Amino acid sequence: MILGKTTPILRIFDEAKAREFYIDFLGFKVDWEHRFEPGMPLYMQISKDGCVLHLSEHVGDCCPGAAMRIESTELDAFHAELTAKRYKYYRPGIEKMPWGTRDMSVKDPFGNRLTFTDAISS
Repeated sequence: MILGKTTPILRIFDEAKAREFYIDFLGFKVDWEHRFEPGMPLYMQISKDGCVLHLSEHVGDCCPGAAMRIESTELDAFHAELTAKRYKYYRPGIEKMPWGTRDMSVKDPFGNRLTFTDAISS
């Protein structure tokens, strides 16, 4: 057996807030969207570089409050980019962790936590 890539599904409740956070603030792009018909819940794929996430308004897909770690490079540059946006709901910081990474965590408007992490250079 060979395992492939993993695509997390995150629960969202408000399409406008999801777009403001993931697209406008974090800089992801929308790859595709799906609704069974107009007015039905949204299911969409977003991505930034090699990170792919699915966001779902469907109640049965997942629970809010997920936590994930996203490997990254150039964490300082990403932090500076986010800080420059002056997003009124979040001003993340970078924390040096005892297990040898530097982490920057953000929570989306739905309680999901994304931690961007990179290895500490020696």
